[in-house]
Amino acid sequence: MNYKKKVLKNGLRIVVIPMKDTLSVTVMSLIEAGSKYETKKINGLSHFLEHMCFKGTKKRPTAMDIAKEFDAMGAQNNAFTSQEFTGYWAKAHSKHKEKMIEIIADMYLNPTFPVDDLEREKGVIIEELNMYEDLPMRSVHDVWNELLYGDQPAGWPIIGTINNIRAFTRDHFVNYRKDLYKSESTIILVAGNVEAKDIFKKVQKYFEKIPTGKKKKKLKVKEKQTKPAIKIKYKDTDQTHLIIGVRAFDTNDKNTPALKVLSAVLGGGMSSRLFQKMRDELGICYYVKSYVDQLTDHGVLMVTAGVDSKRVDEGILGILGELKKIRDNKINGAELRKAKDFLIGNMYLGLESSDSLTEFYGMQEILSDKIQTPKDQEKEIEKVTSQDIARVAKSLIKNDCLNMAIVGKYKDSKKFQKILKV
Repeated sequence: MNYKKKVLKNGLRIVVIPMKDTLSVTVMSLIEAGSKYETKKINGLSHFLEHMCFKGTKKRPTAMDIAKEFDAMGAQNNAFTSQEFTGYWAKAHSKHKEKMIEIIADMYLNPTFPVDDLEREKGVIIEELNMYEDLPMRSVHDVWNELLYGDQPAGWPIIGTINNIRAFTRDHFVNYRKDLYKSESTIILVAGNVEAKDIFKKVQKYFEKIPTGKKKKKLKVKEKQTKPAIKIKYKDTDQTHLIIGVRAFDTNDKNTPALKVLSAVLGGGMSSRLFQKMRDELGICYYVKSYVDQLTDHGVLMVTAGVDSKRVDEGILGILGELKKIRDNKINGAELRKAKDFLIGNMYLGLESSDSLTEFYGMQEILSDKIQTPKDQEKEIEKVTSQDIARVAKSLIKNDCLNMAIVGKYKDSKKFQKILKV
């Protein structure tokens, strides 16, 4: 799982992860362009642009032309947009590696943004937005971001608003792409049954005409909190979906390994503290998980669950109780060992395919100061002590730092304010 990296004279980064024991290859273009690069007026444009790059190029005039070529290879292909990046990828048999690089390059360099397709796609994206609205397990994360970050890019939905989606014109896409899709802000990743030297040559060939220039900087996230905060979104649901958590560290912070182990103790697997408390002891939910979510300039530790609406207070107190315990009581050696093994084992299981490896290395290249191999990350996890976890827990889990987002049959947060404390 070692990698090879090359930076071309124009600033384009190429990362190759050779895999001997696989027949597949994944090709991914990853661009530093996401919702945190937007203004409020164009919120949602990064995501919409991702859709439009599949609608035709100069060489492949229609979406069908692109789709047919991928299908003819038996390829999987898709794209994604986050706060800090947009990615386009394809995965197929290794014999198609050059064709995949060429198509991904064509979509990147030569999108035509047909006006008719643009107008039709507005309806598609609005329905995507409506789908998320009907999934409270998903939409509670938008409530959470708005609670923590408010009226700044980190607090806006990645998909944008219906009004913005309807207002976008072709010029929006042309200008935005011109500003952000540049060599210095782009990484091309190829993982699978390949040789690095060969891939470097092919990527350089097909991305020869990539626009150059300084990459655009995003606004730094502003954070401020002096008391517990709650945000509620009313929805007539059978279940209450909630997130409870605290602000934490960005992805480059030295405390990140300890934070990840802490989260694994809380909610990593069916033997974790939260699973045992909420599901096996209280029988109050089907899912409960603990997450560490980190980007370049902010991060969070959060617990998410869907609980019986009639017992929501009990569910909240159950989660808060586990947060308090991990802050106030040192974890024992056996539990520490189990959490480390859980993290390390899941990391390696998640890296068995070529597409997972492009994502693993690509996210690091975008978000981190340096790329680590899986072995590097394993070593960092192994160094974490119970004292490290206690120190991190005490620094983060405080009454004034608590946050809670809720989607359910509630209109007033007052009923929850009295119990949001540890």
